[in-house]
Amino acid sequence: MTSHAQGDPDRPRPRIYLAGPDVFLPDRDRIFAALKADCARLGLAGVAPIDAPLALAASASDDARAQAIYEGNVALIRESDGVVANLASFRGQEPDAGTVFEVGFAVALGLPVVGYGVPQGSYAERVQAAIACRRDAAGEVTEAATGTVVEGLGQPLNLMLSRSIDLAPTAAQALERLAGRLGAAASL
Repeated sequence: MTSHAQGDPDRPRPRIYLAGPDVFLPDRDRIFAALKADCARLGLAGVAPIDAPLALAASASDDARAQAIYEGNVALIRESDGVVANLASFRGQEPDAGTVFEVGFAVALGLPVVGYGVPQGSYAERVQAAIACRRDAAGEVTEAATGTVVEGLGQPLNLMLSRSIDLAPTAAQALERLAGRLGAAASL
């Protein structure tokens, strides 16, 4: 689904879902406003998770609110032409679990996804810097305390993410890359 560029109702603007843990940050409104402004400059229409309409009574249960948020965000992704995802480490060594779900859902729908915010180096390097690890007899890196294998292969994230999407260093670069893939920047 596409929206239309301001002043030109005949030129569709690709809708971009702005995934990430930014919804939990105290300055989320500023973050999403900046991302949407970047989208507009590139001929895109940014849509934040907080844009999902929630028709709930003030007395709705937490369970009802959770379901409404899930359904609203899934609907926004279904209505989008692509996804830009903040995949910075969140509360640990991995990206936000909800964002990872949204990325996988978008990939399953066949939408292009570009992630950003991934630290330099490989996932295995970051884990080894944070947790005591060792190399086993086969040369595989494992957690020293548990023997759990640390995914290697030199990938910046779990291979299911790093092999299914594009990665860019910053949000602006991710949006530029997605605009190029969707042909939005060329149509301005």
